[in-house]
Amino acid sequence: MAQTNGTGIPRRRLGKSDLEVSALGLGGFHLGSAGTVEQATEIVQNAIDAGVTFFDNAWEYHDGQSEEWLGNALGNRRKEIVLMTKVCTHGRKKAVAMQMLEESLRRLKTDYLDVWQIHEVVYDNDPDLIFAPGGAAEALAEAKKQGKVRLIGFTGHKSPSIHLRMLSHGFPFDTVQMPLNAFDASFRSFEQHVLPEAQRRQMAIFGMKSMGGSGEIIKMGNVTPAEALRYAMSLPVSTTISGINSMDVLKQNLKVAENFSPMSPAEMNELRNRCKPWAADGHLELFKTTTMYDGKIGREQHGYPTVEELPA
Repeated sequence: MAQTNGTGIPRRRLGKSDLEVSALGLGGFHLGSAGTVEQATEIVQNAIDAGVTFFDNAWEYHDGQSEEWLGNALGNRRKEIVLMTKVCTHGRKKAVAMQMLEESLRRLKTDYLDVWQIHEVVYDNDPDLIFAPGGAAEALAEAKKQGKVRLIGFTGHKSPSIHLRMLSHGFPFDTVQMPLNAFDASFRSFEQHVLPEAQRRQMAIFGMKSMGGSGEIIKMGNVTPAEALRYAMSLPVSTTISGINSMDVLKQNLKVAENFSPMSPAEMNELRNRCKPWAADGHLELFKTTTMYDGKIGREQHGYPTVEELPA
């Protein structure tokens, strides 16, 4: 953990880069469900004022609305933050990825990204598609060479084994994003299997789904929002990306982030053990065990019915 900024939110280094970010990041998907662009702008502006400097997004979130709303909300404050979005090729070629990059830059009203990641690497054949000749990995390398992105990486929420297969290719990823929460240690654990490898490679690590994606861990899992977020932020990550779709949620999370004090190893172990009866079969980490968090475009590109088309 690095220095704090003026508000007390810790700053941490992004892997081997010279960039630093706030330990709490703002998730792009939930921003796109804030209700109106005015509400999204209020959230973004207040988050920046409070010291949040990392903003997540993806090309496909809410059919581009999330990127557009974030671009509008940033206004003239682009250089105050570290901006990330994700390419959603889902197995399609380099040319598609490069086109998506241009669309994301336009929507976000910027001429460069600090971080560009491959989105939703969740299917067993995704690493093969991404690293095939003319695949998305080549687009990442080309965009970085062109100076349109500073750091490149990938994200996924389904299986640690898929993340490890991505890393096994030896590609020079700068960043990786994964679900990290107090339940994860008991089922298909990214914390146990992927986090150490990413640390060994000195990658910038982005944690997500600290509360289960849609609060499942809080609603049914014997843990409070403050405990869940504090646990996730106590892990060796650059930032914990939290879904924030209202000022109330922003204020709730800022209470944890401002003047943050990490859990001790003993506290973290106690919380893991307390959660274990609810965590061991993965039924509250729906992003690992169901199709609920699998994006429509990704399912279509892999030849699967969309979530809406599946029987009830």
